[in-house]
Amino acid sequence: MPTITVMAHPEICPDGATFEATPGTSICDAMLQQDIDIEHACEKSCACTTCHVHVREGYNSLEEADELEEDYLDKAWGLDPESRLSCQAIVSDKDLIIEIPKYTINMVSENH
Repeated sequence: MPTITVMAHPEICPDGATFEATPGTSICDAMLQQDIDIEHACEKSCACTTCHVHVREGYNSLEEADELEEDYLDKAWGLDPESRLSCQAIVSDKDLIIEIPKYTINMVSENH
C-alpha cells in the first residue's frame, strides 16, 4: 500500500502525519479517514478550491487533472505546478508527500 505523508500545517495537521492509503481513494478521503480535517466545502464535487494541496512528491503518479479541476485550480490561493484538488487526485501505487497550503479562499474571506 502506498504511504501518504502530510507535512505539518499549523491548524489542520500541526504534527504532520504519515499513513497508508488504499489505491483508488482520493487524497481528500484518505486524509479525512485519518482525522485530518481538510476543508471540502463543496462536499468533494469539484466545485470549489478548499481542498487544494501541493503534491511535493509522487505528483507524476496521479492521473492528470481534467479541464474542470484545472479551471478551479486557477482560482486557488497559492497555486503552483504541483497543485491539485485533493478531492479529485486519486492515490495510485506510489507514495505521496502532501503540503496543505497555509490558506484557502474560505479562510481568507472568513478572516482566519
